Amino acid sequence: MDFACHKRCLSRQLVRRRSVRWKGRHQVGKGATLAIEVKQEGREPIFLALSRAIIAEIERGRLKPGDPLPGTRALSKSLLLNRNTVDAAYHELTMQGWLVTEPSRGTFVAHDLPDFGRERSLADTTATGHPNATKQYSRGLSLSDGLPDPRIAPTTALGRAFRRTLKSPVFLDGAYGDPRGNEALRTSLAHYLTNERGLTLHYDDVLIARGSQMALYLAAAAVAEPGSKIAVESPGYPLAWAAIRAAGASVVAVPVDDGGINVDRLEQLAAREPSLKAVYVTPHHQYPTTTTLGAARRLRLLQLARRYRLTIIEDDYDHEYRFDGHPVLPLAAHAERDASVVYVGSLSKILAPGIRIGYAVAPPGILKGMSDRREAIDRQGDVFLELALSELISDGTLRRHARKARRVYHARRDYLYGLLKRHFSKCAEFVLPAGGLAIWLRLNPGFHAETWARNAADLGLSVLPGAHFTLKPAEAPEAFRLGFATLSEDEISEAIKLLVKANPGRSKRV
Repeated sequence: MDFACHKRCLSRQLVRRRSVRWKGRHQVGKGATLAIEVKQEGREPIFLALSRAIIAEIERGRLKPGDPLPGTRALSKSLLLNRNTVDAAYHELTMQGWLVTEPSRGTFVAHDLPDFGRERSLADTTATGHPNATKQYSRGLSLSDGLPDPRIAPTTALGRAFRRTLKSPVFLDGAYGDPRGNEALRTSLAHYLTNERGLTLHYDDVLIARGSQMALYLAAAAVAEPGSKIAVESPGYPLAWAAIRAAGASVVAVPVDDGGINVDRLEQLAAREPSLKAVYVTPHHQYPTTTTLGAARRLRLLQLARRYRLTIIEDDYDHEYRFDGHPVLPLAAHAERDASVVYVGSLSKILAPGIRIGYAVAPPGILKGMSDRREAIDRQGDVFLELALSELISDGTLRRHARKARRVYHARRDYLYGLLKRHFSKCAEFVLPAGGLAIWLRLNPGFHAETWARNAADLGLSVLPGAHFTLKPAEAPEAFRLGFATLSEDEISEAIKLLVKANPGRSKRV
């Protein structure tokens, strides 16, 4: 090997440890240059290391939404990398929603990403407008129960879809639509759920509702009878209990442990309660503990449902947010055709809480009952929103956004987990959840969650203690559900500082 060739090879090895700049026509912004450092970790492919480096620059705010990136040839030359490596990195980032490619123009930072640099500037600005002073948050902070961040929603694409909807025949027709929802969205969802979640569907199997809360109410109303009971998880989801009660049924608690709903206790309940008609579960990421129901319990749950003729109401509220390993297929994907499983989901958790679109997949008899009740209280849904969302599903926008959101929330999950390990390891137990938008933090004996939450509220931080998720206050776990998705890393840092400050110490229960 001659010296020049050896030098080129050595340079390619050392590129992992040095900063490289691109200039000229590949400048970022107006006349600015950007240094990028590519560090390979272990046996990680170099294209993934380059992908991480570019994401880091976006999250630091040095690359902003709409900023152009250099062509693959120019960047490969600057970094002394093979052009195919750069091309693979760009492809990976495009698939994840960080970059977009515009024909004849080039590759750009995705326009619908938040401006992370601006977020940090706002976070560092006090009420007097002076940067670099002590941080103040006029709106307060909330470690929510697991809501998505509307700041990263694909609002531009949604706006374009809305404008096209106004020119559609549905708008010009002016007639009332199907109470089950617009056929275009039901068709798009049927394809989406078939491809993404292993269900085998026709659009006639799908009902659209104004959020998953309405879908839960309609499902409970369709399966419940006067005086009937529906089993629920405890700790669990209070708004589901409210929907069941509003439908005329009463709720019966079944305890949850580290493996999810206790199927043995459910079987005991079903054996002695002939009025038990259904069981409501959150098997993918149990709410609020984030536990995934294991395969053995899933099979037993389906067997119990058949044996005792129970309807399973499966709430798969955040299926898209699985960070480690592959998402677990829903119970509905494994149910036999004679098994009654009502599968409930929401597009609000993918996009933003303000976009109220939920859906349910159910056997024909149950779906008919849900549709009749929907028509009685709400003749039709938001047709224009439904048409716009159908377009986002069909053209792939929803999938791209889900990939981008997973990446953003994955980083926020890891960041919060790191802070919890630093500040709470001696007073609480918690695990890194494989998915979902919250971490379940269980306090050690001697710590009182409600007192801690009240102290935090006095400091401007909202946090939900375990008592919020239980039917029986005496059985409330001393725990917090810490939702991280709505907060940037700076906001998460500030929230944890306030939570540490609010610690009441080892106090007696009050």
